[in-house]
Amino acid sequence: MKEKPISEQHVKGQDNIHTLVLFNDDYNTFEHVIESLVEVCGHDPVQAEQCAVITHFKGSCEVKSGNLSVLNTMCRGLNNRDLSSEIKS
Repeated sequence: MKEKPISEQHVKGQDNIHTLVLFNDDYNTFEHVIESLVEVCGHDPVQAEQCAVITHFKGSCEVKSGNLSVLNTMCRGLNNRDLSSEIKS
């Protein structure tokens, strides 16, 4: 039997999964973005660097998924560091 990808599976208690998206800009340095992702989102440095590179080349990157209240806190933290982010449902 072929399993469904996790994005298609129904996970009990997680009907309203939200995603925190980081957007590219022309003024923040890679160092600042990486440091912010580590401190605000709990990324390890390698993960943060990968997200920064994806954001730079693709224009945006989904950096975290989960509970809306947790993501709201992270979104405000990134925005307070002059990074452009938003939560998508």
